[in-house]
Amino acid sequence: MLSLSALSRLAQEHAAVLDLPVAPVLIGHRVYGPEEPVIMGALNLSRESTYRASIATSIDDAIRKGRIMSAQGAALIDVGAESTTARASRVPPAEQAEALVPVIKGLVAEGIDVSVESYETDVVRAGLEAGATVVNLTGSEHETEILSIAAEHEATVIVNYVRGANVREIADVTLDTDPIPGLLEHFRIRLDHASAAGVSRVVIDPGMGFYYGNLTDPATRARHQARVLLHSFRLRELGVPICQALPHAFDIFGDEYRTAEAFFATLAFLGGTSVYRTHEVPRVRVVLDSMASLSAR
Repeated sequence: MLSLSALSRLAQEHAAVLDLPVAPVLIGHRVYGPEEPVIMGALNLSRESTYRASIATSIDDAIRKGRIMSAQGAALIDVGAESTTARASRVPPAEQAEALVPVIKGLVAEGIDVSVESYETDVVRAGLEAGATVVNLTGSEHETEILSIAAEHEATVIVNYVRGANVREIADVTLDTDPIPGLLEHFRIRLDHASAAGVSRVVIDPGMGFYYGNLTDPATRARHQARVLLHSFRLRELGVPICQALPHAFDIFGDEYRTAEAFFATLAFLGGTSVYRTHEVPRVRVVLDSMASLSAR
């Protein structure tokens, strides 16, 4: 899959969509063109999140971490108050909002764009009212209400691929077959929902950062993630930007796991990604800058 011959076959088989244009990424008053990678720094307020370096232990700590990631090159900070890992506790919406609001307000006060990550209506509303400009939508159960709220605030919505009502409901993915036709079908329906609700700023995320019941073997999971990252350019026929949550592959990278997301950023770049969600902003930033420099004509 990562050989030159395999990459060549991939490009040749799908040459018709390889260089299709997509809409710019719109975040608040900022416009990011198709050749301008957007880094989304992940900031977790839940202590049950698996990526220790991204966990903030207080409001002040969260604002400090967000400020640092912004200075390191993140275009926006994605703030969540409930871990999406399989065994993590559910956090009531009111508690999520209570944790998120002061952090969002603190970051926005410093001119930093913020994304609120949730599948709960009340959490999204509270985040947008606090100043967030992006909704990282990790569910579909309350999609109609959340899209309506996003439209009212002229927010950008990142629509994540989810099989159930939300990302916490463990599902399986289809393996050993081409994943893109199913993703295209899924996102066409949800993009129609967004358009009907009046949301014009949409990004799609194939959901490679989430837990799946049949992707517990580290090697199998990493291979599937790599395949989707490289094939993502085929989703460009939908005309909207693509976001990828970069894998961290703890079992494969071992002690050097903090380099994993930068490695997968290379595959995402080749696959036509526009928005890169990462816990390792400076590592991913330098990789993307290098890829852009080496790709310059």
